[in-house]
Amino acid sequence: MAEHTSSSITIEAAPAEVMGVIADFDRYPDWTGEVKEAEILSKDDQGRAEQVRLLLDAGAIKDDHTLAYTWISDHEVSWSLVKSQMLRTLDGSYRLVPLAGGAQTEVTYQLTVDVKIPMLGMIKRKAEKVIIDRALDGLKKRVESGPAAPSGEAKSL
Repeated sequence: MAEHTSSSITIEAAPAEVMGVIADFDRYPDWTGEVKEAEILSKDDQGRAEQVRLLLDAGAIKDDHTLAYTWISDHEVSWSLVKSQMLRTLDGSYRLVPLAGGAQTEVTYQLTVDVKIPMLGMIKRKAEKVIIDRALDGLKKRVESGPAAPSGEAKSL
């Protein structure tokens, strides 16, 4: 069974604002660092992304892959790998917990990565930690900077 890496951060915004940024895949290249392209391939009956193609460049891990998203609640989303060139596993989740009467949100990001090529476990854990820390820092900066300017495209939920 694969081990996972997780980390948490507190964001000065309500969970709905945080989840709005998480669900806006078109803007991932603006704030995630590792995601260079994001394309929604399918949506559920509520208009939320079900499958998303991502072009990832995370240093040791570069890949073009497709993830399947499960919207568990207004405060939790998880994903799993559908197809990839380099990865065997890419499972993760964002879990949001309201704090300070809903004015803040604790975001926990959990990630499990397994690559098709041989890689030491400690290098994989380090790559997971870098991906998580950069994503959480980018998410915090993006959410706390306020509403995004219109992108010219229909906003994805």
